[in-house]
Formats: sequence, C-alpha cells, structure tokens
Amino acid sequence: MAAQGCYGAACITALTVQSTSGVRRVEGVAAGLVAETLRELASDLNITAVHVGMLGTGEVAGAVADFLTEGRFSSVVLDPILRSSSGASLLDEEGVRVLTGRLFPLATVITPNIQEAASLTGLEVAGVPEMRAAAAKLHSMGAAAVVVTGGHLDPSVDLLSVSRPDGAEQQLFKSGQQQSSSTHGTGCAFATAMACHLAKGRALPEAVLLAKTYVAAAIANAYPVGRGIGPVNHLYRMDEKPRVKRVGDSEH
Repeated sequence: MAAQGCYGAACITALTVQSTSGVRRVEGVAAGLVAETLRELASDLNITAVHVGMLGTGEVAGAVADFLTEGRFSSVVLDPILRSSSGASLLDEEGVRVLTGRLFPLATVITPNIQEAASLTGLEVAGVPEMRAAAAKLHSMGAAAVVVTGGHLDPSVDLLSVSRPDGAEQQLFKSGQQQSSSTHGTGCAFATAMACHLAKGRALPEAVLLAKTYVAAAIANAYPVGRGIGPVNHLYRMDEKPRVKRVGDSEH
C-alpha cells in the first residue's frame, strides 16, 4: 500500500508458520477479536477502500461480512484465497460458503487466479475461453466484477469481466511471462494495488492495468531470498535514481 502512495491499516485474521519453502501451520485469530479490531479502526479512520485477503475460518469470514455490510464501503477488493501455492488449506469449508454466499455480493471486484476460479466454479480453467466461462459463473454467484488472473499462462493474461444487464463486458490484459523464483505474494500485491487505485478514484480497467504493471516490475526487480519461492520486491521504486532536471544558466 505504501508503494502505491496509500496508508494501510491492517486487521490480522490468521497467523502462519511459513517460509519460502511453504506454509507449515495456520492458526486463526478469534472472530470476536477480528470484529472488535475492525470496529475500532472504522471508528478512528476514514476508510476509502478495503482489501480482503486470507480469512482462515467461516467465523472470521462472517465477522468480515458483518463489517462490510454495516460499513457499506464504496470499494471492496476481495481476493478469494483458498490455498497457499505450496498446497496448504487457508480457508475451511464454512469459510468458502460465507465467501460465496455473503462476501461475493458485497465486493466491488473479486480477483481469483485460475486455480481459485476453477475451485470456486467447478469448471476447468486452462486458458482464455475457460476464464470467460468461469467469470460468467462467478457473476451468477453474485460477483459484480471479476478479474481472473493468469500469471502462470504464457503469455500472461488477466481477464476483467464486469456484469451488465445485457451481458458481461470483458477486457483482456496481456504481458510476457517472467521466468522467476521470486513470485511469492503476487496475488496479494495485485489485489492490494487494485484497492489502492480504486481508493484514488481510478476506474476498474485502469486499476487492473496499473496493478498488473506494478506486480510485473516487482517481480522483475526482485532478488533471491530463501530456498523456495521468494517474495517480490514491493519497494523496488526506492532503488530508482531520481530524475535530474536540466536547468538553464541564469545570472540571478
């Protein structure tokens, strides 16, 4: 969020024991504590946009749904995190039911990757035609707008699908696939960057484009960390040299 020029206030929903090699253990935070934290933050801060990531349990998902219903926030980006890239479950069965039944209709946009889109819809998602079908199914489940991310495809392609009365309006965002072992957190970074750009008043297509560009650069500027899949470099812009302006000679 700081890299996008925004201030982020966090509510922790789960603790994990993990490294670049994978997630070893997940311990959920009590739903009452999550609800209390959210109420306290909302009473103090002017929340412009919300990013919802890992929820862990149905109880926590329910607490977040209650908070979003009461707050009626203008921009909610929901990243439906189901499993870690190493295969660990990050949301229980009750959580999935709350996700699809209560949180989907409250979200401005949801951002599943192709694996999550497949799991949520029961459809096989292996390319753009299947991404379009999965987006349509997600619309029928209550999602107003969907970005199905396909960073593992070659070329990399994301599909933005917005539900309209006369059918979905869809747009593709393509880029070259990057060969890198530093891709941990790409989905979270993408959804968070989108929330930041929506907070700044940008439209969905522009938010998708800017978030995708940011994540691509964060991967390209990453450096190896650990023995497994390392993180992207979220703050790569800090290493950029400032541009030098040439000033004409003056005598005063």
